Amino acid sequence: MNFKWINDIIYWLISSGALTTAFLFAWKYLKPVLEAKKQHAKTVQAKESLELVERLAQTAVDSMVSNENLSGHDKFKVATGLVNHSLADKGFDVNAQVVNHAVQAAYEKSNLTPSVDPNAKPTTGVVINDD
Repeated sequence: MNFKWINDIIYWLISSGALTTAFLFAWKYLKPVLEAKKQHAKTVQAKESLELVERLAQTAVDSMVSNENLSGHDKFKVATGLVNHSLADKGFDVNAQVVNHAVQAAYEKSNLTPSVDPNAKPTTGVVINDD
C-alpha cells in the first residue's frame, strides 16, 4: 500500500499554514466555552460549599440549644468554632463572616430556639383593657 498521498496532505497542511489557521480558529471558539465551564464549576463549588456551611451551622446550633450553662453569646462563639473546626478538618477555607452569618441564620431558622414576635403584645400577666 502506498500512503504517500497521506504524507503529502499532512505536509501541505503544515507548510501552507492551514493547520495553524484551523488550530487558531478552534482555539478562539473553544476558549470562551472552556472559560464558561470553569466559571460554572466555581459557582457550583461555591454553592455546595455554602450548603455545607449552612448544614454544619444548623447542626452546631441544634447541639447548643440544650446547653443551659452557656449564655447566648457563648453559644454563638462555640457554634462558630465548631463550624470553623469542621470546615478546616475537611480542607475548606471559608470566610469567618460567612460562618458567622450562617450560624446566625441557623439560630433564627431553628425550631428549637425560642422566637419572639415583634408585633405581639408583651405578656406580663397584667391584662389591659383597650376599651
